[in-house]
Amino acid sequence: MSEAIRLLADMNISPLTVALLQQQGWDVIRVSDRLPVNAPDWEVLRLAREEGRILITHDLDFSSLLAISGWPKPSLITLRLYNVDPNTVARHIDRVLRRFGQRLLEGYAVSVDEQSVRLRPLPIS
Repeated sequence: MSEAIRLLADMNISPLTVALLQQQGWDVIRVSDRLPVNAPDWEVLRLAREEGRILITHDLDFSSLLAISGWPKPSLITLRLYNVDPNTVARHIDRVLRRFGQRLLEGYAVSVDEQSVRLRPLPIS
């Protein structure tokens, strides 16, 4: 992959998950590193888009907002996991990034649960 993968973790992603991903070498920051903790979802999407970051979230609202926007980026990883232990979440994210990193750089919405990973090209129509 020629382009670097840069990540933005929504506020509902544990700081421990972010730290684990950083230890694995991923360029990841939390929304609170750039915006107030109560920033609206549109601002979070805008930030990810402007900084060229892939947004990681548990919040299903971001998929809807991305569809409404018609934007081809930012890519979005939506986690639909029952086990939100930081190690488990970091492991799922790491696997998705290693397997689908190039697609995420191009603009995809990815939904992850314990059994599957679903990809959808952006913009969502």
